[in-house]
This record gives sequence, C-alpha cells and structure tokens, in this order.
Amino acid sequence: MPESSTHRSIPVLCGLGAALPARKITNHEIHQDHGLEPSWIEARTGIRTRHRVDAGTTTSDLATEAARQALASAGRLEVDLVIVATTTPDCPVPATAPKVARQLGHTHAAAFDINAVCSGFVYALAQGAAAIAAGQARTALVIGADVFSSLLDPEDAVNHAIFGDGAGAVVLKAGTPEERGQIVASRLRADGQGEQKIWVPNSGTDSPYFRMDGRDVFKEAVKKMTEVSQQTAVEAAWNLAEVDWLVPHQANQRILNQVALALGVNNRSVITHLDEVGNTSAASIPLAMARHHERFASGDKLLLTAFGGGYTWGAVALTWPEGLHVPSIAHITAAKDD
Repeated sequence: MPESSTHRSIPVLCGLGAALPARKITNHEIHQDHGLEPSWIEARTGIRTRHRVDAGTTTSDLATEAARQALASAGRLEVDLVIVATTTPDCPVPATAPKVARQLGHTHAAAFDINAVCSGFVYALAQGAAAIAAGQARTALVIGADVFSSLLDPEDAVNHAIFGDGAGAVVLKAGTPEERGQIVASRLRADGQGEQKIWVPNSGTDSPYFRMDGRDVFKEAVKKMTEVSQQTAVEAAWNLAEVDWLVPHQANQRILNQVALALGVNNRSVITHLDEVGNTSAASIPLAMARHHERFASGDKLLLTAFGGGYTWGAVALTWPEGLHVPSIAHITAAKDD
C-alpha cells in the first residue's frame, strides 16, 4: 500500500461491474414453493423476479466476477485495496476479501470484509474513498456481494419472496480535482438498539436463519435514509433539488417511494432494479447503477443511500464520471475454480 502523506488525493469512480446467478426465480415459482400469491408479492414489495445461486456457488464467486467486470470497466488497473461488503462470507474465518483478491491476481493488496448488512456497500465505498483521500491507497476495489438465500428459513415465505443473490463492484482511483466521478461526501451512522430487528440469532443449529421485524424496519429505514441523505447533501454543498439521481438500497418499493417523497425527489429520478432482482443486500446499489448506467450523464449528481442491520445506515454523494464503459451484467451458473 502506498505510504500516507500530507497530500490529499481525490477519490474518483473509474470502474463499475456486476454479476448475478443465472437462475431466475419468478413470483409464480415462489407461489408454488411457498404459497404466496404473485399479485400480493408484487403489490407489497415491487418484486417480480429474483436470482438464486446454484449449489456450490459462493459469495466469493459472485464477488470475483463482479470485480472482473469492474476492473475491465476501469481498464484493469493495479489494485492495492480490496474491500468486500457481505453478510454471507464463504466462511466465518478468514474474510472473503483476501480470497477474492487472490483470485483476481492482486496478492499484495490489502483486503478486508465489512459486515453492515444492507448498508454494507455504502460503508465500504466510504472507507475505500477515505483510504484514497488519506493516501493509503491509489486504487481501491469496492465490492458488495451476498448469497442471502443461504440465510433464509425454508418456512419463511415472505423473505424468500424478498431476497435475491448478487454482487456489484466499483473501482476508485486517486484522481484530480478537475475530474468528474468524484466521491464528494459521505456519512455513516449506526444504532445498536436495532440489533434484534434484522439478525441471524445463531450461526449453529439453533435459530440459524435470518429474522426481520418488517414493521420497525420500514419505519426506521424511511426515517434514517431520509435524514442521512439530507445530511450528506449538505456536506456535499448540494441542494436536494440539484440531485439528478437517487440510488437507494433496493429494500422494497414502498420504502423507496416513501424516501423519495420525504426528500422531495421525483420518482423518475429514483433508480430501481428491485423488480428484476429483489433485495440483494450489500449488492443492491452497485447492481442498480450497473443496470441503469446508460441513464447517467457525465457530471450528474448521484446520491446513494442505504439502511441495514445493526441498525446501520449511510449515504454517499458522487458525480458520474466521463466516458465510463460499463460491461453487461455477468451471469454465472456454477462456482469457478480458484
């Protein structure tokens, strides 16, 4: 890793990529397996399909493929920092990030995981940008990846309808003040009183499945995502009316609608990918950006915001880079060899 210095580098977005399992699960299949009516699922969540991994495909497989796409987008820069935001690491110890770095050939990069559940990508993006700004890295690979299906109770029909698997990644570089694509501001927050509102009680055989207090999560997600978005816009010296695109964590459509309403953002400016992939936890924001990148123009102001377990929440303000090529979202069918 580069030595730190008194010079403050500018973190700039220069690469974006994403990966999904090839297997798509429709609302009709959820109805067949769990009894929920397809019309109810779409009306309550906005979700029509979600993707699920094949047996043997891991978080690191999705993360590595998304990272390859992002590095291709960036021109395959040498990376000296890899951060993986995930709630579903390949194993409890060690972290998934070093494995991903090795599979990409970046064996000397610093690498670590962040677990902030659905806020994970925003947390990781802020940390990657901070490392570049502090001179601790020249190029950072920031990944959000989750195989959330691995945490779902077979008897929990609602969460099977909501959650999907996937990964998204961005590359940040040390840029100049004149460049577009800058990470302009970020703000991260947490409140441990929400510990048992979004959680997996036990990693053993006793209560090993994901649990969520949907009513409390809805209320707090709308409140906290709104507040932190407002605070981050102030820090960026942006008026919310100037924000071109709001890219929220893809929790459910009702939450997205309420956050947009509270912020005074036109629904046409809210980026959603929820209908096609469901809630993909830490992957949702980069997946949504990759899916809709053609809508963004150079210099557009994007406000990313998320809320997740812990409770954790945060937001990042950035401008869209000039001339960014984004590959099509990759689809994988089986685990890749190391």
